[in-house]
Amino acid sequence: MIATPTMPLEAATPAHICPFDQACSYLEAAAKELRLDQGVLEILSHPRKVVTVSIPVKLDNGEIRVLAGHRVQHSDILGPYKGGIRYHPAVTLREVSALAMLMTWKCALLGIPYGGAKGGIAIAPENYSVGELERITRRYTSELIKDIGPSVDIPAPDMGTSAREMAWMMDTYSVNMGHAVPGVVTGKPLSVGGSLGREKATGRGTMIIVREALADQGRTLAGIRVVIQGFGNVGGAAAELLYEAGAKIIAVSTATGGVYAADGLDIPALKAYAAENHHNLLNFPHTRAISNAELLTLPCDVLIPAALENQITAENVDQVQAQIIAEAANGPITLEANRVLEARGVTVLPDILANAGGVVVSYLEWVQGLSYLFWDEERVNREMEHLMVQAYRQVIQQSQMRQVPLRLAAYTLGVGRVAQALSDRGLYP
Repeated sequence: MIATPTMPLEAATPAHICPFDQACSYLEAAAKELRLDQGVLEILSHPRKVVTVSIPVKLDNGEIRVLAGHRVQHSDILGPYKGGIRYHPAVTLREVSALAMLMTWKCALLGIPYGGAKGGIAIAPENYSVGELERITRRYTSELIKDIGPSVDIPAPDMGTSAREMAWMMDTYSVNMGHAVPGVVTGKPLSVGGSLGREKATGRGTMIIVREALADQGRTLAGIRVVIQGFGNVGGAAAELLYEAGAKIIAVSTATGGVYAADGLDIPALKAYAAENHHNLLNFPHTRAISNAELLTLPCDVLIPAALENQITAENVDQVQAQIIAEAANGPITLEANRVLEARGVTVLPDILANAGGVVVSYLEWVQGLSYLFWDEERVNREMEHLMVQAYRQVIQQSQMRQVPLRLAAYTLGVGRVAQALSDRGLYP
C-alpha cells in the first residue's frame, strides 16, 4: 500500500472506508499494470500542495465563528490545477485529497490540459443565510488568493456550491487583482463569463456514456429502466436528458428519500414538484416512497449513483441488480464492492469517465474566457460530446487490449499519460 502523504489527514470514515486509501489502491493497480517505476508511483501518490486556511466569519446574529477551508492541489504536470469547491458537513482533508487525485486522472483521460485539485469547507449550506455564505466564500477565496488563478488553479462548483459562489469567488479575486479575471473560476453565471451548457454538463456526459455503453450491447436508450440516486444538479440533469431520449426513469431520490413508479416517472413534472416542495419528492402522485438503501437494489437496466461516495459497499453489493452502473458521483462504489461487481460481470462505467462532462465544459468555458470569444450551446455540447465519446472509445480499446475491467482501463490511460508527461518533463532540480 502506498504510504500516506506527509500531511495532517483525518482518520478514516466511521465505516472504515477511506476515500484516499481507495484512490491510492486504484493508482497502485494502474501502476502495476503499466509497470511504472516505483519513484514515479511515489511522486504521483502525493499531492503537490495542501492548503488549510482559517475562515473567520461574522454570522447574522453577531456571533464570530471560525471554519476550516481546504484546497488540495494534486498535480500540475499536464497544466493548471482544476477541481471543484464542496460545501458539505462530511468534507475532510482525506476526502478532498482523494478527489483531487481523481481529478488528475480524469483530466488526463479526457485529454484536457489540467491537473487535479479539490477544495471544500465542512458546513451544511442550508444552515447559513445567503449573506453568511457570501462572507464565508469571499474570505475563503481571499485566503487562497496566492494559490489560485487562471493559469494556476481554477476552481468550479461542486456539491453545495453553484454559479452563485463562483461569481463571488471571481469578484473577490478580481477586486484583489485590480481588474476583471473571468478565467479564475468556471461554472460562473453567463453574465460574468460563464458558458452555455455548463449547468447540465455532468448529467449530459453521464447520459452520453450510458448511451455508448448500451450501443456496444446492441441497445438504445429507448425504454431502458433507469434508477438514479440523487436528483440535484447532476442526477436531475441526467434524469431529464435520459427521459427526453426515451428512457424509463423508474426511481429517483434525494437525501430525504425517493419515489418509485414501475411504469416510469414524469421527470419534468417531478422536477417542478421538487422545486415547489423544497427538493422533497415524497407524495408525488402515482408513486410510492422508497429509501435510498432500497433504491440501490431495485431491478433495472442502468443504475446511476449521483450523490455521495461509498453508497455501494460490501454490505449491500450482493443485492444490487443493475446490469450497468454509471458513476455520476465520485467514488460511489467501494473497492470491495467494485471487485464483486466486476466478478459478476456487471458493467461499471467509472467515475473518472462517466462524470467527466462537467470538467470538459469547464475547460471549454475557460478556453472561451481566455479568448473572450463565446460559443453557442450547440457548439459547446458538440465539443463536449466529441471528447466524451473519444475517451469512452479509448477506454474500451484499452480494456480489450489489456483484458482488464473498464475502471482499470480508464486508470491506465489517465495515470499513464501523467506518468509519460512526468518522464518527458523530467524531475527538477
